[in-house]
Amino acid sequence: MAKFSAKELKRAILQNIAPRVIYIVTNILYMTCKKKFHTKISPKKLSEPTIVAFWHGDLLSVLKGYILFCSNSNIDSIVSEHRDGEMIAKIVSLFGGGTIRGSSTRGGIKALKQSFKTLQNGRNLAITPDGPKGPRHSVADGIVMISQKKNIPIVTFNCKPTEYWQFQSWDRFVIPKPFSTLNFYIGEPFFLEGLSMQESKELIKERLEKNAI
Repeated sequence: MAKFSAKELKRAILQNIAPRVIYIVTNILYMTCKKKFHTKISPKKLSEPTIVAFWHGDLLSVLKGYILFCSNSNIDSIVSEHRDGEMIAKIVSLFGGGTIRGSSTRGGIKALKQSFKTLQNGRNLAITPDGPKGPRHSVADGIVMISQKKNIPIVTFNCKPTEYWQFQSWDRFVIPKPFSTLNFYIGEPFFLEGLSMQESKELIKERLEKNAI
């Protein structure tokens, strides 16, 4: 009989059991919350290939909000190849979304190619510009490169619960409290054509910070 170390057992639980528990708890939690969408665009606008940008700390809230707003899960999320990313990938999959494994620190070229394929197939691409390890509310090069290369618009997506818990992690991860109101802010699409890398990053951050916690 194989023996497992405490570290291996913890990893197995995080990767195989925790995602399902988080998925169930999240769905129950969101059923208790009131949802408000603040936007000038219609769900139909997001049926066209779009990059959906949001901060890493809002990951679960925004993913659920996107599915509610669009009434579908036609979106692939870029998730780190690191061990922590495995749990996130499984949670995203349970919600019905697809995943692209890779980040600026590992598997970047592969993720870039798969991102182009996702957009070419008419699916949307979810990116956390400050993931997978921060700094919090920073913008990495990847989102700029993808948007400019394929001339794809970016839509910012924020969630501001009226009441919430906030972890002391690097991304200050947010979990709404039961029976709170979830205010989803969806920005109008914008392009990065003609902008430098630095100008593009500043614009993305400015748009995302407008309704950030």
